[in-house]
Amino acid sequence: MPRESVPVGANGLGELYPFLYRETGDLKAVLTQVEQSTADKAREIVALRREVLARDGDRLAACAADLARAFSGGGRLLAFGNGGSSTDAQELASLFLAPEPSPALPGPRPLPAFCLTNDIAVVTALSNDIGFDVVFARQVAAFGRAGDVVVGLSTSGNSANLLAAFDEAARLGMVTVGIAGYDGGKMAELDSIGHLFVVPSPSVHRVQEAQTTLYHALWELTLHALDDLEVRP
Repeated sequence: MPRESVPVGANGLGELYPFLYRETGDLKAVLTQVEQSTADKAREIVALRREVLARDGDRLAACAADLARAFSGGGRLLAFGNGGSSTDAQELASLFLAPEPSPALPGPRPLPAFCLTNDIAVVTALSNDIGFDVVFARQVAAFGRAGDVVVGLSTSGNSANLLAAFDEAARLGMVTVGIAGYDGGKMAELDSIGHLFVVPSPSVHRVQEAQTTLYHALWELTLHALDDLEVRP
């Protein structure tokens, strides 16, 4: 189908990028709209990140302190999520396990962490033989122990397999961290999540962008909290 004939809203793309689907021969007008759309999105994510910081800054520090105590005691971090949140969970685990040096953190220490979606054989076996709802809970039951940490990411907060994993982790005595979007969904109703951070946006794109910033901040705060633990008499 030629681009000119795609109706606004088709596949959701017309609403996101109207300048690409509007019939016009004015290249300058299209470029102006692209520039404005980019600037608007940048302002949205900056404002959202500031809102999350203002609301959850102290709670992030408290969560980082719990993570630092867990790592100091020999704990490990297990991360999980579905779809795009799965790739975020993989990045989060890699961030803790194999951090890249930066001017602010020239020699960041590696910490034991892995993602529960990395082993596709395990994921597909559990999904096929038992059910997708237990794909993370079964792994938490097998690998987790008291004093470990779980971090589950979701945009909706409603993923059944995350809810089951948090319940299992809490049963084992693990530190539980949830990162959600929208209004937190069913994750906000769980007693088994000790630290829940919600990015209050109806846009999946903005939610995931802010979540990335959030867990990078959590990682840095955890490293600083670990340093504080080691210098105390």
